[in-house]
Amino acid sequence: MAQRLTSAEIGGLWSTYMNSSMEWCLITYFLHHIKDSEIKAILDQALASSNKRLHYLRELFTQEEIPIPDGYTDQDINLEAPPLFYDPFALTFVYSLSKMDMVLYSFITTDICRIDIQDFFTSIVKENTDLLKASTSLLLSKGLYDRPPMIPYPKEVQYIQKESYINGFIGKKRPLNVVEITEIFSNIERNYFAILLCTGLLQVIKDPEIKEYLKKGKEISEKQINLFNEVLMKEDLLGLVPINMEVTESTESPFSDKLVMTLFSALNAIDITLIGHALSLSFRTDLSAHYSKFIAEILLYSKQGFDILVDRKWLEKPPGAPDRNKLQKS
Repeated sequence: MAQRLTSAEIGGLWSTYMNSSMEWCLITYFLHHIKDSEIKAILDQALASSNKRLHYLRELFTQEEIPIPDGYTDQDINLEAPPLFYDPFALTFVYSLSKMDMVLYSFITTDICRIDIQDFFTSIVKENTDLLKASTSLLLSKGLYDRPPMIPYPKEVQYIQKESYINGFIGKKRPLNVVEITEIFSNIERNYFAILLCTGLLQVIKDPEIKEYLKKGKEISEKQINLFNEVLMKEDLLGLVPINMEVTESTESPFSDKLVMTLFSALNAIDITLIGHALSLSFRTDLSAHYSKFIAEILLYSKQGFDILVDRKWLEKPPGAPDRNKLQKS
């Protein structure tokens, strides 16, 4: 007989169901409109992964006598709506999604101890690794991938000699190191994706409160891109090139408002995680200050999104521990 699931395993499985059902909706929508056969093959691969996860989770929840979450279904997408994005955005979506999912599921896997559940999550990490490789390769072949800045190879091993290595506001700043450049590049790339998403959704969302929320998100992403591009330019590393416009002129929403708000909630959560990671790896004080400021700003933005989801009764509640005090009084 299998061991009972721990709280970490229940939480990881529940989050995976919610995340996978949301991704299923989005990938199904992109596949419905896709014309490019090479991009379609990658979307098919992504959809197959989502279907496999959802099937496994439904069987497991039934076996463990745990209620299957409502999640998201075909009721949250409108396949009759005209395409909102051109084909390249679907490829960018899979690329961005696989990167974020690798982070999410790697974190979850570290807290799993039941062997069959470990196997499930390690398979998800492997699937997302394959998706990332395939989507990156196709982006490169289509000339759509903006590679990180290049620097000369190091000639020798060096050690930090002075405390001034961390200076960012006072005195002369040292050049960025490769770890800091990588985090800046990833931040800009992630926010370009967010701006494209916001641009499209702002054309189709009718609800005034949600529209204002998306505008605020677009502003936060623009602010990060402008600031970190300026940092790169000052280092003579060149900023990332402007985005290609991959949004059509459609004004009919293919997604439910609930799906849109949940997607942004998930993006906010991973963004806070990744900016926190960048903060932990950046020695220069100016970078640390920028990252700390953006974390605070995104936390406030996330709270606004949480309030909208709760007010509309759209936020499904994760499984929780029993209220022992209440039980003892009964």
